[in-house]
Amino acid sequence: MNYKIPHRCPVCDHELKISKLTCTHCPTKIEGEFSSCKFCRLPREQILFIEAFIKCRGNIKEVEKELGISYPTVRSRLDSVIETLGYSLEKEKEPVFENAAITKEQLRRQEILEALNRGEISAQEAAVQMRKQRGLYSEEDTD
Repeated sequence: MNYKIPHRCPVCDHELKISKLTCTHCPTKIEGEFSSCKFCRLPREQILFIEAFIKCRGNIKEVEKELGISYPTVRSRLDSVIETLGYSLEKEKEPVFENAAITKEQLRRQEILEALNRGEISAQEAAVQMRKQRGLYSEEDTD
């Protein structure tokens, strides 16, 4: 059975190193301190996104279709992967879509609606997230 290697210590949450390698064919074993690749440390959700991105050859329109998400969500997920891999993002102007500039608030609202559409969150949770975003959230919303 193949398990994904953990990269964080379950006790102290520090980085784990690979210390032993074993050949699948012969009895050879190698011990030492080895690092895993950056991509191996990505969460499963980001790996699936990167696989779709590569499959679509980086064409964002195709990634939209493949994953059923909007252009801003594709950009947001790509930016998240870039940051997780340890690269900094150049601050750029907000992109302009068909004569209207999209704001971060609109992007977050779109992501909430897409999560609701995919069944990842309930309508009640979507409403709470929208209220939080607009600063209209109160403790009563959780009841």
